[in-house]
Amino acid sequence: MLKGIKYIILRSREILVPTTDNLGIRRGARTFELAPEQLEVEETELSYSERNDLRRDPQTRALAPALPLKLIAPVESKDVATPTTGSTWGIEAVGANSSPFDGSNITVAVLDTGIDPSHPAFTGVDLVQKNFTTDSDNDLNGHGTHCAGTIFGQDVEGTRIGVARNIKRALIGKVLGSGGGSSPTIAKAIQWAVNEGAHVISMSLGIDFPGYVRNLIDRGLQIEAATSIALEGYRANINLFTQLSGFVQANGLFAQGTIIVAASGNESNRPSYEVSVAPPAAGTGVIAVGALQESASGFSVARFSNDQVDICAPGVDVISAKVGGGFSSLSGTSMATPHVAGVAALWAQRQLALTGRVNDQVLMSRLISSGTLKSLASGQEINNIGTGIVQAPQS
Repeated sequence: MLKGIKYIILRSREILVPTTDNLGIRRGARTFELAPEQLEVEETELSYSERNDLRRDPQTRALAPALPLKLIAPVESKDVATPTTGSTWGIEAVGANSSPFDGSNITVAVLDTGIDPSHPAFTGVDLVQKNFTTDSDNDLNGHGTHCAGTIFGQDVEGTRIGVARNIKRALIGKVLGSGGGSSPTIAKAIQWAVNEGAHVISMSLGIDFPGYVRNLIDRGLQIEAATSIALEGYRANINLFTQLSGFVQANGLFAQGTIIVAASGNESNRPSYEVSVAPPAAGTGVIAVGALQESASGFSVARFSNDQVDICAPGVDVISAKVGGGFSSLSGTSMATPHVAGVAALWAQRQLALTGRVNDQVLMSRLISSGTLKSLASGQEINNIGTGIVQAPQS
């Protein structure tokens, strides 16, 4: 058996809290009721017998090896001068420029490489930063800053880059450092974001399956055994993120709801081949996002975008905030995901105004059903676009 492999354990905890009525569980002279389920995340090395014991434990929601996570890196990038005054093409394509909603009173979480808090696009925003890496707190890569700018960046020098540009509170979880990240880190960060009141969680990262296979081979395994073990770990991690999503949804029954939006990945190379969505976006209950590009006949699927997505958004030549100030143009499903997260914030604001709370199931349904095929070029396959290009609420 391989030594030194760490496992993630998700455990559920039911907690009794005092209630003032008689509809709960009576304990002596007092009555109690079940509080929202609590989820504990633990990372540790386990023996074969310990793993078997945990699998039989009814409180174990998921058990999976800790797999490496990597940035869904842009397929191309370039610095740009100050764009023409107005909105970026992505803002217009999703209808954010004509929506009466702006993200007011909504909290979003961006789990990425951090943020440049000094960028003018984030002036006036309460940035709650938590560093899950061993690197410095702020963004050293630029990816997280770019994604955050698309979600909630304010206008800079007359250019609109943010879909939900009046968000005033954002949770910035730095989960990817110079050495990448891991699935336990994301599990802990999701739990943190939910507990901090996020209505929308945006993630542009994915499991590094080839990297895990290489790691196992380096430990002395033959390629056949390494691939088999890695596939089992991959499957277990899909279940992990499915269980995490279930926890998020269960929490929404008792408090403000939360939805998770994730990038599908950039491993496809159309028309030669297409690759299916990878975890965490592959988890049930996580909204998987594909990328679109502009073309003469309408929007079409980007050559790199993975399939089996739920919805799609602009992901090619997306202009947003750059570390150190100014703008950069990036392409990838990482750039499409914050467009969907920003539109989700607009739908959440609408729901909050109408009902006084955000229900995650209603929000997810509204968001996915907003997709439209009207602006897409003909011949697009459903697996590649889901319900179509996401659209902001117009009333």
